[in-house]
Amino acid sequence: MPDIRLFYGSTTGNTERVAELIHAELGGSLAAMTNIADAQPDDLEAADALILGTSTWESGELQQDWDQFLPKLDQIDLTGKKVALFGLGDAAGFPDEFVNGLGTLAAKVKQRGGELIGPWSTDGYEFVGSTALTDGNFVGLVLDEDNQPELTDDRVKQWVAVIRPALEG
Repeated sequence: MPDIRLFYGSTTGNTERVAELIHAELGGSLAAMTNIADAQPDDLEAADALILGTSTWESGELQQDWDQFLPKLDQIDLTGKKVALFGLGDAAGFPDEFVNGLGTLAAKVKQRGGELIGPWSTDGYEFVGSTALTDGNFVGLVLDEDNQPELTDDRVKQWVAVIRPALEG
C-alpha cells in the first residue's frame, strides 16, 4: 500500500476539521495526518502521494503556516508524485480572491514537479475570480465553511471517491 500523507494548515480549526473528515473517508489508506506547522520537508518527500489543505486569508493570502512552509517546498522534488489539494475560502466575503491560497499552493506543487489530481467543478459556487482555476475547474476540492457548511460532508465524500483510486494506484 502506498504511503499517503495529509498535511494541512489551520488557523481557526476549519481546515483541520476538513482534514479529519478526509482522514475518516480514506480510513486505513492514510499513513499520517500532520499540521504543516509541525512538518519538515522530509515528511512530505518520504510520502508516495500527498493531500495538502489550506485556507485563504484576507485578500487571497495563503494560510500563515503554509506561507511560512512554502519556501521549504523548494527543497522537495515532487516529480511524479500524486498530489491532491483542498482549500477553504469565503466566496461571499472575498469573491474576487476566492480560494487564492489554494491557487498559490497548486502553483508551487506544479513548479516542484507534482502531479495534481482531483480537480473540482465550480458548479454551486458564486465568486468573481480565483487563481485556483485550471481548465474551468478548481485545482482541488473547494469548501466554503462560512456560507455553505451544510455541503462540506457530501463534497468531501464525493471528492475522496474520485482521488482514492489515483492515490492508491
